[in-house]
Amino acid sequence: WYNWLDDCRDWCISRQLWWGHQIPAYKVSLSGRESDDLDNNMWVSAHSEEEAMTKAVEKFKVPASEITLTRDEDVLDTWFSSGLFPFSTMSWPDNTVDLKTFYPNNVLETGH
Repeated sequence: WYNWLDDCRDWCISRQLWWGHQIPAYKVSLSGRESDDLDNNMWVSAHSEEEAMTKAVEKFKVPASEITLTRDEDVLDTWFSSGLFPFSTMSWPDNTVDLKTFYPNNVLETGH
């Protein structure tokens, strides 16, 4: 138990796969400025490109015409995606009868 806790390491949540749930992050490039791929401040997360554009306009205080968004190409790890499978097949985020019946989520057990 203590070995497991003492030996914690960062875990990459993404994989270079061609399928899966794409990471909802967008790299922001501003016209007339050099782009630094390592600058974490040049990213926004959003459910859609439209939402990402709105966030980028607010964050950088420039018009949308000066912003180019590039979605992160990586996908979430397969283990993470497998946990989303029931949601995606039962019409989540809508609270459907199937979702309430077959995937109620009133008790979640995670363990090792």
